[in-house]
Amino acid sequence: MKIRNLAKVTVACWIAILAIALTACGDETQIVTIEKEVPVEVPRLKEVPVEVVKEIPVEVIKEVPVEVVKEVPVEVIKEVPVEKIVEVQVERVVEKSVSVEKVVAQSTHVAMQSSDGHFNTIGGSATVNDAAYDLTFFKHYGVNPFIDTEDDHLSTFALDVDTASYTVMRRFLRDGHLPARDSVRVEEFVNYFDQDYEPPAEQAFAIHVDGSPSPFGGKNHWLMRVGLQGKSITEEERKDATLIFAIDVSGSMEREDRLGLVKRSLELLVDELRPSDKVGIVIYGNYGRTLLEPTSGRNKGTILDAIYSLGPGGSTFVEDGLRIAYQMAAEQVEPGRITRVMLLSDGVGNVGATGADSILRTIRSHVDEGVTLTTVGFGMGNYNDIMMERLANDGNGTYHYVDSLTEAERLFVENLTGTLQVIASDAKIQVDFNPEVVTRFRLLGYENRRVADEDFRNDDVDAGEVGADHSVTALYELKLAEDADGPLATAYVRYEDPDTGEVVEIKREFEREELANEFQSASPRFQLSAVVAEYAEILRESYWAQDGNLTDVAVEARRVQELLPEDEHVTEFADLVTRAERIDSR
Repeated sequence: MKIRNLAKVTVACWIAILAIALTACGDETQIVTIEKEVPVEVPRLKEVPVEVVKEIPVEVIKEVPVEVVKEVPVEVIKEVPVEKIVEVQVERVVEKSVSVEKVVAQSTHVAMQSSDGHFNTIGGSATVNDAAYDLTFFKHYGVNPFIDTEDDHLSTFALDVDTASYTVMRRFLRDGHLPARDSVRVEEFVNYFDQDYEPPAEQAFAIHVDGSPSPFGGKNHWLMRVGLQGKSITEEERKDATLIFAIDVSGSMEREDRLGLVKRSLELLVDELRPSDKVGIVIYGNYGRTLLEPTSGRNKGTILDAIYSLGPGGSTFVEDGLRIAYQMAAEQVEPGRITRVMLLSDGVGNVGATGADSILRTIRSHVDEGVTLTTVGFGMGNYNDIMMERLANDGNGTYHYVDSLTEAERLFVENLTGTLQVIASDAKIQVDFNPEVVTRFRLLGYENRRVADEDFRNDDVDAGEVGADHSVTALYELKLAEDADGPLATAYVRYEDPDTGEVVEIKREFEREELANEFQSASPRFQLSAVVAEYAEILRESYWAQDGNLTDVAVEARRVQELLPEDEHVTEFADLVTRAERIDSR
């Protein structure tokens, strides 16, 4: 078929062009019907996007594998290697019209091909508004205010053990940028670090409370730490696990060798599996498909061969990938066994449902069946933090960001049992301040984990999941009444035992006399938490840290490092604060 004049473009040609475009994102070879019912086979294309048609009248659309609408905005065809059909290349789009000069399989007007075979749009490559990266999606959840205890003496929120925000910050700094303000979540910075809390003797949690004068607040301001330590479970005690990897293999995963880091990270995890564990693999690009049915951990070679066979390309149908992964996981649910989907992606979807709410509606029934979720982010630039966090929060799971193989080892080797096995479901905390001792309080972080005070004992309200040996820390800035003694606060924790379904509530009272008289006489881990929180507050430009500066935080970080010389993460933290200070002073 040769087309030389737009005026001669027939209905059949419109349908052929649309069919090529739409089938590019399809999951099978499609048969479309054009003029006089002549069937044309359209091979599946791996990568398609260029604007060709802004609007196609519904009259010219016959049998195509998509919903028919009156106006069809389609992003199609950068290059069409479809030698079995027609060789059509659109060279320019003018006022909704397609001008086709000649029939070719490649255009030099729409896109330019570089020496390495990739296509780039014509023009520069600098990011807009001097942004650190292109197309990054973060959400600002606000900053908690001070609350007068005469108005409200309760503080209630869901537990959260995510750590992604901290490692995202580290990625920004290593690339020479301060982190985006909206990427900073204080609680995830604090919870990245070990706290050395004593583990519980019997129950799922032990509650620890301590405090001191605030080193960064105003006069008569104090800092209180409420810490929870989850029970430890040895590797031998861990339940058998069925893990379904949902792996993003779209074109964006080629950037920075994201897919390569995914492969190396999963190799670490697979090496830790027992013969009684299972792994299934679902991949998605233009569509989702099963790569490996659930396979015994004794067949590590088979699992790794499947992982290392992956290559990037195409668009991103994350909804389809998760749908298939959850269906596979649901078929594997057994009493006494962990069943978890692990999403490894940059979080950016561009086919089907692309928002967390709509995707969650697709998988909600399987979440209710007991399938848990871990989302693990890779890459920066074309990265959707909002999606990855929301899926984890509402999918009964946790969210992590892997910026290096060292971080993958921390997640998948050192903390594997905690990553996989949940010890508490729908866990939430409520702190009841004594208005006679505490006049005002402010919770640092957890802005997107709020729970209504009256819902603390409503066990139908979704809250947080906590894994074995995980700790959770919340910091409060307080203003105390002068010369008042007695109980300062009572911390309540409520959760469901995931094995028995029993709802458990525990509490810990905290007296004013338990406060340290000076900040530097408090425990080193308490001091670390305070410095980390102030660092996060400054990075997110909190109103309450407007008088703070990174120089002072860097000094405090180095001092705390000397108190904890064996902790490599504290040493790295001090280095990161110094790096942030230098970037900020440019």
